[in-house]
Amino acid sequence: MSLEYILSAYGYIGVLGGTFLEGETILIVAGFLAHRGYLELPWVIFFAFMGTVVGDQLYFFLGRVKGMDFIESRPRWQTKSARVFALLQTHQIPVIIGFRFLYGIRTVTPFIIGASGINPIRFIILESIGAGTWAIAVGTLGYLFGQAIEVFLEEAKKYELLVMALIFLVGIAIWLIHFIKQRTS
Repeated sequence: MSLEYILSAYGYIGVLGGTFLEGETILIVAGFLAHRGYLELPWVIFFAFMGTVVGDQLYFFLGRVKGMDFIESRPRWQTKSARVFALLQTHQIPVIIGFRFLYGIRTVTPFIIGASGINPIRFIILESIGAGTWAIAVGTLGYLFGQAIEVFLEEAKKYELLVMALIFLVGIAIWLIHFIKQRTS
């Protein structure tokens, strides 16, 4: 089952669920589908924003309740979380607003931020700014990607016959080289 199928079948609920977890790919595909007319870009952005905010809040509050116990029981997490705690001491606002733009750490960072003891209201405000920025930027990127593909395909139609002739000529040349090598050996 492809992402395109999931999003075209389940629409905005698919965007919401996909961005609840780790959603860059889901959002890019949804933006592309919005360009193709299957979804509406403002709703894609809205549901991506909602999914990411709800997911981040869940991970934040899990970290707030069980975070330190979890981190202390896993030595590998201690080193990584120590770096995040240090970053939060010196660059709290950029870390909270920007963590979702760093691929692969989106689900773990709110957990560690929750464990750090940051005020929940502060987190909600900063995280919402980051989530909104992320949803708009990545959703629009998917939409523009769809537009670029469309322009590329329109241009490709102009050169379709030339490209086919070139492929044919390259095929003939490869066959001739192979034929000549067989005859001479």
